[in-house]
Amino acid sequence: MDLYYSYYIRSTDEVVLGLLSQFDFESFEEGDDHIIGYIKADALTPEVTEEISIILNDLSVAFTAEKVENQNWNAIWEASFQPVIVHHFCQIRADFHPALEDIKYDLVINPKMAFGTGHHATTYMMIDQMEGIDFEGKSVFDFGCGTGILAILASKLGADPIDAVDIETESYDNTIVNAEINHVSNITTYCGDIDAVPFVKYDVLLANINRNILLKYTEDLVSRTHSDGHLLLSGILVDDADQVITAFEEHDFSHIKSLDRDGWKCILFKKG
Repeated sequence: MDLYYSYYIRSTDEVVLGLLSQFDFESFEEGDDHIIGYIKADALTPEVTEEISIILNDLSVAFTAEKVENQNWNAIWEASFQPVIVHHFCQIRADFHPALEDIKYDLVINPKMAFGTGHHATTYMMIDQMEGIDFEGKSVFDFGCGTGILAILASKLGADPIDAVDIETESYDNTIVNAEINHVSNITTYCGDIDAVPFVKYDVLLANINRNILLKYTEDLVSRTHSDGHLLLSGILVDDADQVITAFEEHDFSHIKSLDRDGWKCILFKKG
């Protein structure tokens, strides 16, 4: 039986969830005033333990960590996962949630347990801004596709063709499964970094990831964007947004619009 540690964290801040999601937590359970994160003992190296402590201490968040036996991770996930509902435009839900009336796009996602419940704010903003982008007949690249939901929504909005990539095997598998659940067949999914995807230029690039990855791959994203193409980014803390905006403006991208939500930023650029 695998040995796990649980982190009891005295916060429900989405920023805390977002920062912790860079580590290999199996699941996050959300309470009224706390988060409990579960991570395998073999993933909790001394370096990871120190990094988690530094993050939580810097945010002045109280926490405790203790060993736990294996858990029913599916039950934990189902108890904590909540749908993402963006106006009357789109609902993203698990199959155990009911469909809402008066929603234009009702999408079903069944993420694997490792995705936890973080990044609702960034997902919400990406979807919110996607409503205002013309996807009809446009080529799309979803960089760091996770569950594949942004690529799936792009397909529902008329995009074709669509490429999606993620470095995590679980994300690669999850994107394929979720595309099938939502009856989408025009997404080509790759496992690896950006070099795993054959080089082509796209009309719209989507990247809900994090600042460090966006800055690392700025030139790759720039080179893969058509002239007059759009680049939609999130996973960026508000305090880091200026750095990301400057990096892309230096490559002939215009900053069109930004949204803020729960300490996160979502930025829309146009090339040229």
